[in-house]
Amino acid sequence: MSAPLQGTKIAFVGSGVMGEAMIKGLLSQGLTTPDALHASDPFQERLDWLQTTYQIPVTPDNRAAVHEAAIVVLSIKPQSLAKVAKELSGKLPPDALLLSILAGTRIRTLQSQLNHARIVRAMPNTPAQLGRGMTAWKATDTVSAQQLAQTASLLGAMGEQLQVDEEGFLDMATGLSGSGPAFVLLLIEALTDAGVHMGFARRDAEKMVLQTIDGTVALLRASGRHPAELKNQVTSPGGTTAAGLYTLEKANIRATLDDAIFAAYRRSQELGSLSETKEEHERTL
Repeated sequence: MSAPLQGTKIAFVGSGVMGEAMIKGLLSQGLTTPDALHASDPFQERLDWLQTTYQIPVTPDNRAAVHEAAIVVLSIKPQSLAKVAKELSGKLPPDALLLSILAGTRIRTLQSQLNHARIVRAMPNTPAQLGRGMTAWKATDTVSAQQLAQTASLLGAMGEQLQVDEEGFLDMATGLSGSGPAFVLLLIEALTDAGVHMGFARRDAEKMVLQTIDGTVALLRASGRHPAELKNQVTSPGGTTAAGLYTLEKANIRATLDDAIFAAYRRSQELGSLSETKEEHERTL
């Protein structure tokens, strides 16, 4: 068992898709035991499912879940923060680590609403459900060295993790890896549709596209080479791939992808600003 999380009570406030992904990863990799994980959720059916599937303690009471917890994972929807914060403000153990995966919710908003200092804000993505995710995270200065190690271990249970020095990088990660799966899925859909357009049955076209993408990523990882090098290997002068790449470059595919990622990045910044504005407004009421 990994030392950073051994014997550590971890409470999940909100136990939806990402919360469950973390629970599943921690247990399947032997990083902790079921009795060390506690989950709260407003829906009893969800709690019953978690208890039956993972044999972990569950409760509809957020305060009961976080009692004496060393790590509290905040995995609720951002719009539920105000309500949950009223329950938990000042109720978290002072030395506990609060790990938030709320999209667009900044650290200072969490500090203010929950009256807590030791915070990690993380940005995971959906492949975390299979332990193949990418998570960027930023910790406050009050987070201890042990808690940094615990964070890396906990987020690593969902796939790869990357600690960043500035919170602004989390908005960038939202555009690149957070929204990235949707861009990849659009590409898969477009390639599959092209196969169908040419005459393949959809199931055959999809099989070919998925294996092509999966194999290409595996080849790139194994080779350790730049993507352009591998691309050049398959691009013969005057050949079929050269013709296709010319069409893509002529359509400015690089600039379009760049614009899409920056649009998602800017929207993440806007949502963070809106969240802070809303908080300031509520404090004046």
